[in-house]
Amino acid sequence: MADDGAIVCEGLVRIFTAQGVEVQALQGLELRLATGEMVALVGASGSGKSTLLGILAGLDRPSAGSARVAGHDLVTMRAAERLQYRRRSVGFVWQQSARNLLPYLSARENIAMVHDVAGVVPRSERRAVADELLELLGAAGDADKRPAELSGGQRQRVAIAVALANRPRVLLADEPTGELDEQTSAEVLAAMETVNRVRGVTTLIVTHDTGVTEHVERTVRIRDGRTSTETVRRTGTDDAGRSVRTAREYAVLDRAGRMQLPADFVSALALRERVRLTLEPDHVRVAPGHEHPDADPTAARGSEAS
Repeated sequence: MADDGAIVCEGLVRIFTAQGVEVQALQGLELRLATGEMVALVGASGSGKSTLLGILAGLDRPSAGSARVAGHDLVTMRAAERLQYRRRSVGFVWQQSARNLLPYLSARENIAMVHDVAGVVPRSERRAVADELLELLGAAGDADKRPAELSGGQRQRVAIAVALANRPRVLLADEPTGELDEQTSAEVLAAMETVNRVRGVTTLIVTHDTGVTEHVERTVRIRDGRTSTETVRRTGTDDAGRSVRTAREYAVLDRAGRMQLPADFVSALALRERVRLTLEPDHVRVAPGHEHPDADPTAARGSEAS
């Protein structure tokens, strides 16, 4: 089984039933991360972010569609493979530091606990691996400290080290800066960037923190359980030789040809119920579907057919 670190979700559906009422948390979501990519996933509360992360972490199963992570089929894999997947292929960082670290163990001992459970790193290498991870994340001086002795930012750095202790190909982070101030958040995200660059770990960060966008080249937005838009950032130079960072937003087209128009576009043009599409030589024109009372219906039909 290939362990390349890629994340591929196609037509992902998750339906929950509560008191006889069905709720579709994911409605045909599409998502792709190349091996070694670092991506931010954003969206309003209830958009499906946490549901998606639970599926990718192996904590939940989709109702339909397909999801593959690091070569594992998350839909069909059995209990034994799911256990090994969670121990060896994926690392997870929670927003609440108390969920990441055992309070009665030092930073180094928390990492050692993962080594004992996962059994990935040979015993003779574990001390060196723990120290290397803490050094990489700027927490080498905290190796012998317990969580209560650390600041919020240092706890999250140690939590990331713990998540990486089993040498996973994929790192998932649920609001990793949610409890931190702006400066500390930037420092923790910079540390995650370093890990991504040095270790090549595919990294998906679910967040409300707008500062995350400065640390990733791609931001995926989901809305109503579907991938809505992607913002791609590039760093280049202008005519004066200065470094310039640009961003371009794209609507996401699924396999059925569906896409979600950005909410501000819909509002600006008062789009509702239906729209008119016109195929131009190099683009598709979208126009309101409701006609003015005095509009010529023949002209409208001609526009639609062109």
